[in-house]
Amino acid sequence: MMTKAVRLYGKNDLRLDEFELPKIADDEIQAEIVTDSICMSSYKAAVQGGEHKRVPTDIAENPIIIGHEFCGVIREVGAKWQGKFKAGDKFSIQPALGGLEAPGYSFRWCGGAATMVNLPREVMENDCLLEYSGDAFYHGSLAEPMSCIVGAYHAFYHTKPGSIEHEMGIKEGGNLILMAGAGPMGLGAVDYAIHCDRKPKMMVVTDIDDARLARAAEVLTVEEAKKNGVDLYYVNTNAYEDPKAYLMELTGGYGYDDAFLMAPVRAVVELGDQVLAHDGCMNFFAGPTDHAFTAGINFYNIHYSATHIIGTTGGSTDDMRESLQMMEQGRLNPSVMITHVGGIDTAAESTLNLPSIKGGKKLIYTHIDMPLTAIEDFAKLGESDPFFKELADIVAKNNGLWCAEAEKFLLANK
Repeated sequence: MMTKAVRLYGKNDLRLDEFELPKIADDEIQAEIVTDSICMSSYKAAVQGGEHKRVPTDIAENPIIIGHEFCGVIREVGAKWQGKFKAGDKFSIQPALGGLEAPGYSFRWCGGAATMVNLPREVMENDCLLEYSGDAFYHGSLAEPMSCIVGAYHAFYHTKPGSIEHEMGIKEGGNLILMAGAGPMGLGAVDYAIHCDRKPKMMVVTDIDDARLARAAEVLTVEEAKKNGVDLYYVNTNAYEDPKAYLMELTGGYGYDDAFLMAPVRAVVELGDQVLAHDGCMNFFAGPTDHAFTAGINFYNIHYSATHIIGTTGGSTDDMRESLQMMEQGRLNPSVMITHVGGIDTAAESTLNLPSIKGGKKLIYTHIDMPLTAIEDFAKLGESDPFFKELADIVAKNNGLWCAEAEKFLLANK
């Protein structure tokens, strides 16, 4: 079976190749990939090459396929798995297999930036090939980044007076602050908090960019949150001479039971620490690139007010299943995270330039060729291109968001 795939040969050396996949073994599965969303982790692997802890050192001779946020259709099932999986089923994948090896980093024949792949036995043996029955393939791709958010919410913890037993999860009916939260992962975190089973009573989303906050308020409205029992506020902390005082005022002086930090910025960390309530939990979600990143923390409050700090990265297979189930039920819409769409011909360049491309998630459709294009640019391109005119009209009906109808049109007409 021929495939087209983006492969890593060394530092900053990504190439779009066409080659023959080997015949699958009895303990493997061959699959067609439809969508792959680009993660910053793929950029890190691309620039580090064989020095990355998940990437083999011999990639110059045996290149690996990049991409780990993918969704597609099973095409051929090896004998070992024929009682569990069947051709024609849609799937998503949990790339964390329990060790360092992972699809998108470590395997010659398996990664998301490809048209066809051979799933290695490790994926199935670790129960990481997940059934997906939703309408849109891109939802299946975004289940992985959403699972990181789901896992982070589950990792918060609290204690009752006189007890040291941890009660996992955000405080139900409490106050939650999402700091630097108007970016793509922040929007996913707002969406989950509004629509999950364990909700806060009040949620405050801070940022320092009015345009980002305005867009967030358009796609995740205060009214929608209220309908689901959450009082939602969007706050530009730069608009206040004393942002701590204003944020505390919103809680009646009580503070925040849970603080979600979405940017590795010292001022964000320190403000989050300052507004924690008694037994408040702060999750440092944003991974810094600076190995020496530090910030000031009030240890008096840690001792006497029982505040505590955690950090999370990634999500479990159960977190992915929860994400997929909520998407299938229509309770979670990861479309808020997507700002750009393109074809496999742009995947290598987009990955290598990811930090300089503004916006949220970049979504790749592996069976088409199309420049990476911002959704907000569809209308202008549509002035001279009927294809983009139709896409612009479709997303305009969906509040400017990518959607299943747009995906179907793209796959049928590109």
